[in-house]
Amino acid sequence: MKNILLIMLVFLAFLRIGNAQTSPKGLMVGEEAPDFTATDQYGKKVNLKSLLKEGPVVLVFYRGEWCPFCNKYLKQLEDSLPLISQRGAKVLTVSPEKAENIAKTVKKTRASYSVLHDEGMKIMKAYDVAYPVDEKTILRYKRAGIDLQFANGDNGASLPVPAVYIISTTGKITYRFFNWDYKIRASVKAILQSL
Repeated sequence: MKNILLIMLVFLAFLRIGNAQTSPKGLMVGEEAPDFTATDQYGKKVNLKSLLKEGPVVLVFYRGEWCPFCNKYLKQLEDSLPLISQRGAKVLTVSPEKAENIAKTVKKTRASYSVLHDEGMKIMKAYDVAYPVDEKTILRYKRAGIDLQFANGDNGASLPVPAVYIISTTGKITYRFFNWDYKIRASVKAILQSL
């Protein structure tokens, strides 16, 4: 009986470790922000390190144009852009979705800040926000008319945890919002207070 209990405990510990390795945790305040270059909705190459020479960057990860919570949040950011800009900051948003879906996001939200396609999910992986969507959720989304494979193209059925980082001109993360509940987003007030 003790052997069975020991085997079960080892198995449960292995499962916990395995899940911890595949479940994103996000980067922490004080960490160095990974540099990246990506293409925005205007076809322009955007480089984080270059932007940081001009001021801090508010980096936002969103799921896709099909997500009403994302669209509402991106619209709030657009509406608050003058207040963010007054603090010398720029907003960058990052998504796994294909360029034509980014165009739909821009049309819905009227985003004038850079909306970046994360080719190969390199940025999301570097910031530890990317995760593969489980089969049950993929099927549930498909029943609702959302095909992640189609929406994301080569990025497949993967999404980011909705996250926001403020990156200082020194390249350090000074603010972090990371929440698995896609309905909850960083408030614009909190972002402004942290700039």
